[in-house]
Amino acid sequence: MPSIRWTIVTGASSGIGADLARQFSAIGHNLILVARRRAKLQALADELRERDRGIVEVMEFDLTKAKAPQALFDAVQKLDVPVHTLVNNAGFGLRGDFVELSIDEQLEMMNINMTALTKLTHLFLPGMIERGHGGIINVSSTAAFQAGPHMAVYYASKAFVLSLSEALHEEVKPHGVTVTALCPGPTESGFGERAGMDGTKLFQRGKMTSERVAEIGVEGYRAGHAIVVTGIRNRFASQMSRLLPRFLTRRVAKSLQSSP
Repeated sequence: MPSIRWTIVTGASSGIGADLARQFSAIGHNLILVARRRAKLQALADELRERDRGIVEVMEFDLTKAKAPQALFDAVQKLDVPVHTLVNNAGFGLRGDFVELSIDEQLEMMNINMTALTKLTHLFLPGMIERGHGGIINVSSTAAFQAGPHMAVYYASKAFVLSLSEALHEEVKPHGVTVTALCPGPTESGFGERAGMDGTKLFQRGKMTSERVAEIGVEGYRAGHAIVVTGIRNRFASQMSRLLPRFLTRRVAKSLQSSP
């Protein structure tokens, strides 16, 4: 097993993505940081380099675009480095009734939350299997455990990520490779503002820091877990979602998406 490991983090410009990058940097991984905002990526790269934490590459890609995953893969191939870990963190949410939200924005959300994630996984996984080590963290959400009125497509996209990750976990485990679904609940990051959720009951119940979410996520991934739900409250809620009737869980989710 090589002593130098490379990790790709998409959506690394802020929030959970930036803190996942910091976590992998802290354990000695070289990094490839990916996002649309080069200035923020460069600031994070400079921060990590100042700590003498290895090599940090910056790549600017918009993963809502159909050709971006292949372009990213090709750019990494030109670096000629073995990718040990892929972190599929890029994504966003939208709050509002399905018929009132822009269908173009919802399709864009599906592209980055599901399609880009699936394509990047398909591109990078064969190399990991061939080398017999490494893996993927797919950032899902506690939203994956139930339907979500007022955020219907977002919740559905995260259910897809969870299901895909669980299935792949079993497929690649015999090859020494791990696929982990990281499922955070409300988190202090730019996500809530972008999704229009900061004023909802769900976000007012309390948020974890993105630093703590990243720490738990990397710990769980390195331990080989298929699913990592961050925090006791979130783990309890996700288990209740499995046990309670679905008509009840979707009504609770609907209530939590409303403003106090």
